[in-house]
Amino acid sequence: MLDDTLRARIDTSKPHSARFWNYFVGGKDHYEVDREIGDQIKSIFPGLVDVAVTSRRFLGRAVRYLAVEQGVRQFLDVGTGLPTADNTHEVAQRVAPDSRIVYVDNDPIVLAHANALLTSTPEGRTAYLDADLYDPEAVLEAAAGTLDLSRPVGLMILNTLGHVADYEQARDLVRRLMAGLPAGSHLVIGDSTATSAGMIAASEAYNASGAVPYHVRPVAEIAGFFDGLELVEPGVVRVPEWRPEPSAGPADEDAAGVDAYCGVGRKPQEAAPR
Repeated sequence: MLDDTLRARIDTSKPHSARFWNYFVGGKDHYEVDREIGDQIKSIFPGLVDVAVTSRRFLGRAVRYLAVEQGVRQFLDVGTGLPTADNTHEVAQRVAPDSRIVYVDNDPIVLAHANALLTSTPEGRTAYLDADLYDPEAVLEAAAGTLDLSRPVGLMILNTLGHVADYEQARDLVRRLMAGLPAGSHLVIGDSTATSAGMIAASEAYNASGAVPYHVRPVAEIAGFFDGLELVEPGVVRVPEWRPEPSAGPADEDAAGVDAYCGVGRKPQEAAPR
């Protein structure tokens, strides 16, 4: 149940990114205003549905890669969004039951559904922080209540950085989060990109709706978030092209039609002083 304070923070008169995205991935936590702009954008650019679906699949592949191939057992998921199927903790704990996950969002709708993110295996742990991307140091301090920040962490920032209008500010926020994590930690980023006229038109329509704007960026700017990190093969690529699995569904088949890029970067050991 929503308490009065939380209810007062929820604005159902304007579209909201978490609800809008939930609608696109087939969830149930959205309002008429979200469906209206969603249907409008589908008519402008149907490919955004593929962006939503393939981005969710990328999350699963990236988490499995970190847990299985890199032995990562801790994940910090910033800009969590609304719970759907195969959330970060479900994917991680399926292959590594002792995984610990901290979700971070400052949206009242997400907070209202946070209990769905707090299930865990007996061996692992999950937590939810009502915190702000714009205060990375506070995020890290609070996350340390669940995670051991002396050990590698998988930092997940998916479909979130587009809400930060200024690119250099967005890069700074990422740098500050990674600065608080040890060598061997990984950064996972995926965002919609300005790689087609359709995506640009869809972004403009969404931003004109009264929702908090989302800014699609050139691919080079997505790559810039990984400066100073060791990019994991195949580098910064369209979302369906990042280590695709043989069982990829129809939405993964036409990678060239997906206007979203992603990557995974590893924080290296600091060079020894001379």
